[in-house]
Amino acid sequence: MINDFIYDIPVRVYFGRDQLKNLGTELKKYGTRVLMTYGGGSIKRMGLYDRVVKEIEKAGLELFELSGIEPNPRIDSVRKGAQMCKEHHIDVLLAVGGGSTIDATKFMAAGACVDFDPWNFLDLSKNAPVEQALPIVSILTLAATGSEMDMGGVISNPETKDKIGRLAPQLLPKASFLDPTNTFTVSPYQTACGAADMMSHIIEVYFNMNQDLYMLDCFMEGMMKTIIRYAPVAMEEPDNYEARANLMWTSSWAINGFVNAGKQQAWSCHPMEHELSAIYDITHGLGLAILTPRWMEYCLDETTVSKYVQFGVNVFGINPDQQPMDIARQAIEELSQFLYDTLQLKRSFPEVGIDEQHFEVMARKAVGGGTLPGFKPLQQKDVEEIFRMCME
Repeated sequence: MINDFIYDIPVRVYFGRDQLKNLGTELKKYGTRVLMTYGGGSIKRMGLYDRVVKEIEKAGLELFELSGIEPNPRIDSVRKGAQMCKEHHIDVLLAVGGGSTIDATKFMAAGACVDFDPWNFLDLSKNAPVEQALPIVSILTLAATGSEMDMGGVISNPETKDKIGRLAPQLLPKASFLDPTNTFTVSPYQTACGAADMMSHIIEVYFNMNQDLYMLDCFMEGMMKTIIRYAPVAMEEPDNYEARANLMWTSSWAINGFVNAGKQQAWSCHPMEHELSAIYDITHGLGLAILTPRWMEYCLDETTVSKYVQFGVNVFGINPDQQPMDIARQAIEELSQFLYDTLQLKRSFPEVGIDEQHFEVMARKAVGGGTLPGFKPLQQKDVEEIFRMCME
C-alpha cells in the first residue's frame, strides 16, 4: 500500500554563479536589521564575506554579525545568537556556511521568539514546541546536510553529551542561495564527508520494505549514482563546476522531504551517529560512512535481501543473474569500496579514536530506551553489536 502524503517545501532557491545580486532584495522582504552568522574565517579567505557585505550595504540594510559557529554546532552558540536577536531587534537572519551554521541559525531564529532556553526545543524531557521563528536566509558553502532546503536542525550540548535533531516547518529558510563556486575551496576530506552524508540521507529512506512509489526509487537511485560519479571528480578537481553543481543540488533534494512521500519508518544510522559525535565530536559524514555498511550487513536477511538486490543492480550495475544473497553482499562491498577506497575515509572506530567504553550508553540513547523502528527494528543490543562491528 502506498501511503498518502503532503509535500510542501516553500523555499525559494537561487541557484548559480551570479545569484547574490538578488540577496539584498530577498532580505529586504523581512526587514532592515540583519544578523549574519558564519563559522571560521573561510568565507573571508574566499572573498564571499566581502561580496555578501557589499550586497547588504547596497540594499541599505543594517548588519550585525555572529561568527565562530562550530562543526556539530553547540547550544551555547544558539543561545548567543538568540540573545543578539533580542538585543538588536533583528528582523532576519542570514546564515553563510554549511549545515552547521544553518542548523544553529535555525534555532537562534526560534530562540529569539521565546523567553526560555533554546535547548528546551531539543531536550526530549521539555519538548518545547517551535511555534514561531524569525525569517532565515542561507548562503550555502558546503554540499552535505541539505539544511538549506529542509525544516530540520541538529544541535550538540557538550554538558549533557547530547546531540539532538528537531523538525519544525517554522525552521524552513525563506530563501537559499546555492552557488557551486562557493564550494570550490572545500577540501577533498570535507567533500568526501559531505558525499557520505548525502548517501546516508538517501539510503535511510531507500532501504524500506514497504511498497513505495517506483518513480521515487528511481529518483533516489539516480541521486546515488550522481554522488558516486561526481564526488571523486570534485575531490580531484575542486573547481569543476559540473561536479560541484551536481553535488550541491543532490544535497538539497536528498533530504528536503521529496523522496519520503509517505514513508513512515524511522532512520537508523543517523541516531547512532549522533551519539558518536555527541561524545567524540567526529565529523558527521565520517561517522555515517563507518556505520552504514555495518548497519546494512547487520540488517541483511531473507526478508530484506530484495532491497539490497535492487540497490546493487540499479546503483552499482551488479550482474542480476546471481543468487540474491551474493548480489546483496557485493552491493555492500561496492558501497564500502566507494566510501573507504574512492573517498578515502576511515573505515573503523579505532582509526578515529573511538573505543568500546561508551557503547552501552550510546546504544541506549540511540534507541530512546526502547526500539528504533527503522528498516529493521533495532533494540539496544542490536545497536551495540553494530558498534562492535565498526571496531574492525
